[in-house]
Amino acid sequence: MPIFEFRCMDCGDVFEKLFIRSDEEVNMACPQCKSQSLERVVSRANYAMGVGPGGNQPKMTTKHCGPSNQCTTLELPGHTK
Repeated sequence: MPIFEFRCMDCGDVFEKLFIRSDEEVNMACPQCKSQSLERVVSRANYAMGVGPGGNQPKMTTKHCGPSNQCTTLELPGHTK
């Protein structure tokens, strides 16, 4: 069940759509303005897992870039797989 992101070409709203079956008929329209002028957006995310600077403390770093191309990087404690 893939989830895809779309951007409305008229109002700029970005929204997600869940597709349950590949043969499903879908009426695609912007939830804000009901326009059918849409483009598919590629979600941007970057994940890196490894050992933190404190020795053997595992860490996970995640980088997320939003629609404005401003990126946020978070270092989350936790175990790596």
